[in-house]
Amino acid sequence: MPSATAAPAPTAHAAPGSDTVLLDIDHLTLRLPGTARPVLDQVSLRVASGEVVGLVGESGSGKSTTAKAALRTLPEGTALDGSVRVAGRDVLALRGEELRAHRARTVALVHQDPRAALNPVRRIGDFLVERLAAAGPGVTGAAARERAVELLDAVGLDEPERRVRQRPHELSGGMLQRVVIAGALAAEPRLLLADEATSALDVTTQAEILALLRTLRAERGLGLLFITHDLHLAAAYCDRVYVMYAGRVVEERTAGDLFERPRHPYTQGLLACSPTLGEGHREIRPIPGKPPSLADAFAGCPFADRCPDAEPECATWRPEPVALADGGTGSASCRRLPELVPVPQTPQKGTDR
Repeated sequence: MPSATAAPAPTAHAAPGSDTVLLDIDHLTLRLPGTARPVLDQVSLRVASGEVVGLVGESGSGKSTTAKAALRTLPEGTALDGSVRVAGRDVLALRGEELRAHRARTVALVHQDPRAALNPVRRIGDFLVERLAAAGPGVTGAAARERAVELLDAVGLDEPERRVRQRPHELSGGMLQRVVIAGALAAEPRLLLADEATSALDVTTQAEILALLRTLRAERGLGLLFITHDLHLAAAYCDRVYVMYAGRVVEERTAGDLFERPRHPYTQGLLACSPTLGEGHREIRPIPGKPPSLADAFAGCPFADRCPDAEPECATWRPEPVALADGGTGSASCRRLPELVPVPQTPQKGTDR
């Protein structure tokens, strides 16, 4: 469930930079052997240069798998249909050295647990030098060490000359996350994938990391796919938000529209069960039931058995994205969308983290 956060004032953030599409996923379907339904089912998603795009949903909804598709780090036997393009290149067609170069230079992933990305017996400087070497020839020896110090300074780590000589156990979780971000930036990628990159941090450190990512986005024109289970955080931080459920995108809106006027019953349920702090707090209403597993097949809407607005036909009728025409922007996938009245959310005072 989403963490307790101060609800943001529902305003969308202007995305700096050009309108160049860095990540373009189009009707991607991904199946694994032995599963009753696709892990990803007709997923379409875009991230432009200088844009922060949120990807939100409960555990098992397909968020991390979507990020892995952009890197093509998928299990053996994975069946794919649709397209994944990063900076104009067809990722699913890359092989060998081209694929390795794509993973090292074009797109970078920041994991939830920074300790999992670092060798506990190697120095921080060794980790960064290895990332620089993976990005390609040209920076070696003393120049690579100097560049490692510059990277740590760029992500706001104090005393970078000393940090490169330290090992992971000597740094806090927030400092290690900065190190991992520095490693991700070593090759100067155009697209950054942040997979729950702040969820393991305390609130103060989380705010610092989010501010850092926003600064890097503005300075470098990065496209950022921000994966989180926290819908309030996504609404506060992102320009646009995609909501996923059971491998499908059920709603796509600007952050302000999503928070003020969520249209899909699942999005409304996520907001209703999210604890908030500050004035005007309300009763938490959990979503009944549980998300379907990969062993659960369904012909119609995957949310039908948990939806308060479901009718018998929803169990067999597959909803497709419908463009919204009620003053908002984006789309939602619900059979009853034309007749359901949008549920406005009461704006509450909070901190835009």
